[in-house]
Amino acid sequence: MSLLNPVTLLATWFGSGLLPRMPGTWGSIAALPFAWILVGIGGWPLLLAATAVIFPVGVWSGGLYATREGREDPGPVVIDEVAGQWLTLVVVPLDPLLYGIGFLLFRVFDITKPWPVSLADRKIKGGLGIMLDDILAAFYAAPLLYGAAWALGRVG
Repeated sequence: MSLLNPVTLLATWFGSGLLPRMPGTWGSIAALPFAWILVGIGGWPLLLAATAVIFPVGVWSGGLYATREGREDPGPVVIDEVAGQWLTLVVVPLDPLLYGIGFLLFRVFDITKPWPVSLADRKIKGGLGIMLDDILAAFYAAPLLYGAAWALGRVG
């Protein structure tokens, strides 16, 4: 379980999933500065592209980590939160308030798992199952985040 192992490093998002309690929350928090940098460099298209790249990396690393641990969705695997958090943030500009709202919205939907998030969480196994429910949670969080940004006058 050394962070020198690329599977562990990526699946736990540089060890953030190994922090005590609430690994998904830590993973989502750890995703925020990366999102900020990516958007600062290349705007939302770069963040979306990074999300598309991190998804198969998460399927691979999360799946291997889960197999190694003998559990379907080990808590320390948080690369799924990174992908979901990034997808949520794609719809808003760089703004600390919006990133905070996006963080909260994503966590609410990732934790409560409304349908079909709950269905994916229960039925799809392996690395794909680890990643997919968080992507689906982002599909709930992102429109609400955009609506909040619009209501606050921070998007056109």
